[in-house]
Amino acid sequence: MRIAKATLNRNWLWSSGLAILAFAVLAMLDYRLKARTGVGTLDMMSFAGAVQYRAAFFVWAALPDAATAGFNLGFSFVLMPLYAASFFYSGIITAEAFAPRPNLTRRIILMAALAPLIGAVGDAAGAALQISMLVGGPDDTAATLAAAAGRVKEVALFVGLALFLGALMARFQAHWGTAQAGRNESGIRG
Repeated sequence: MRIAKATLNRNWLWSSGLAILAFAVLAMLDYRLKARTGVGTLDMMSFAGAVQYRAAFFVWAALPDAATAGFNLGFSFVLMPLYAASFFYSGIITAEAFAPRPNLTRRIILMAALAPLIGAVGDAAGAALQISMLVGGPDDTAATLAAAAGRVKEVALFVGLALFLGALMARFQAHWGTAQAGRNESGIRG
């Protein structure tokens, strides 16, 4: 399947912009929850046992705080496909810019572009486990599985950020290369 470069760039811009917006909203909501209770939903990424979840859920026992925590966990499902798409498109843009011909480097970059998709699945599994513990009570098995899913997500996010930086560099290279070529054609030295 082939995708036009203009479509690829447009999809990358939209998914990246929406992912940044969704992350900003989630971070703001989580900051407000943490300011009120001392524990935010993003803190649960570092939890490894049921005791930590019980402590957080106890702090969130008041109805508005429990609802906010549940909403934050649910809203994270909006963010997951957005960052996965953004980072996946970033990988394709990076591969096109820095390894345009079929070779090992291109294959590695394109395989790395799959990591954010795997990370989003891990993120969804971890968030689902956290929601199930919020509703049904925490246990050590679910906490351990949620922690493992969180580690998968963290690795995938680092790979995705590297691909995103590669795509930004490719976009700047394309922009500055075009601007430089235009100046040289008009007789202006760069």
